[in-house]
Amino acid sequence: MNKNQILDILNAALKTGGDYSELYFEDTTSTTLMFENSKVSKTNINNICGCGIRILKDDKCVYGYSNNITYTNLLNLANSLKDCFEGSQTHFVEDVVEVKEKMKNKAKNPYDKVGLDEQVLLIKKASDVALAYDQRIKKVDVRYSFSNQKVTIYNSDGKIVKDKRVRGRCFFTTYAFEGSNMQIGTRGPGAQRGFEFFKDQISLNEVALDSAKSAITMLSATDCPSGEMCVVIENGFGGVIFHEACGHGLEASLVSKNLSVFSDKKGQKVASSIVNAFDDGTIDGGWGSSNYDDEGNKTQRTQLIKNGYLINYLVDNFNGRAMNELGNGACRRQSYKYVPTSRMSNTFIGNGTSTRDEIIKNTKYGLYAKVLGGGSVNPTTGDFNFAVREGYMIEDGKITTPVKGATLIGNGAKVLFNIDMIANNLRLEQGMCGASSGSIPADVGQPTIRVKSILVGGTKGKVKA
Repeated sequence: MNKNQILDILNAALKTGGDYSELYFEDTTSTTLMFENSKVSKTNINNICGCGIRILKDDKCVYGYSNNITYTNLLNLANSLKDCFEGSQTHFVEDVVEVKEKMKNKAKNPYDKVGLDEQVLLIKKASDVALAYDQRIKKVDVRYSFSNQKVTIYNSDGKIVKDKRVRGRCFFTTYAFEGSNMQIGTRGPGAQRGFEFFKDQISLNEVALDSAKSAITMLSATDCPSGEMCVVIENGFGGVIFHEACGHGLEASLVSKNLSVFSDKKGQKVASSIVNAFDDGTIDGGWGSSNYDDEGNKTQRTQLIKNGYLINYLVDNFNGRAMNELGNGACRRQSYKYVPTSRMSNTFIGNGTSTRDEIIKNTKYGLYAKVLGGGSVNPTTGDFNFAVREGYMIEDGKITTPVKGATLIGNGAKVLFNIDMIANNLRLEQGMCGASSGSIPADVGQPTIRVKSILVGGTKGKVKA
């Protein structure tokens, strides 16, 4: 499609008074391989190619998409969408010019340039390591996936923005059995990198071994006591609590509608004074990073909380209208089939001044949540519960007995005030975040933190006061 045809479609979308129009072209190829005990059990190759058209007028948005990306079809789609508004054209697009800046997140060894046999062999060797760790390891499942996403955005602000995102992830699930007792260990590293990430930058053998050790350790776990207690949450995926219970409440899609517990809280204290929190879409190679967001804005490092005070939200251009704020590079979507909106990228609590060992040593009694599992969150209130997949008791400043059946129950806004120690060992881990604009890759993270009081659900009975 040539530039004049693009201009025709953008202007057709504005004929009934729209003040902004946008074309989002996407071409994504993804490959997934499933392994069971070192053998490939399933493969899937998928291609998504299409275009979404968005029109904004004041506080209203209309959106449509098609996988038929011919000029005639997209012009018809734009004309159909414009009929949702009434009025005459006041904005005209005379030209679109490509924005060119230095790009990050480049793949040195793109997956399509590496033989699949070499990739499969690396996964098989790692699976063998997990299986050989202990005879009680009976099954190792691996989901290995990589994708190549090409995005081109044209908008009525006169911009052409192009981005290329190459991502890969390898997720191990290890099963250990002892009689009727079954426990699992999981690890799932990923990055916006090529095959060099798995071959040279991390050790998949160590990742697989960690998942096996976790499963075996939990076979000897005893039931966790319940009640209010001090909880130390390990770095890395422990940050999922902040992501789910607090991060979503800082997205403009909720804030602009006064549906968040953090609405109208900018400038107010929302956390302990030692808490600093960030969302950073500019991390080179970050799982949730990109050079531009999905409405063509440059991604940013945004500090959300500073010394306990809320200083920024995650804002997309559309929801920012209701907040009188400009988008700050936080607009994302799963694919062209979804309307973009404010979303997190790589979200984390920043480093503190303690060490992990100091935190453990200064905790007389409590729960050490080493690995968190699934959970549920009410994004409007911040109320949550998260399972502890791998946990231990802390007694007299030492990590002691492994425990199972623990659940962390609380409210994100309240937990932020109860954080009283933060270590200096920040680490990010990878996950998939689901919301109104689909499922997207996102890093979560934190240093080791201590929450002085949180409700722990367990199966052993109440902890002694």
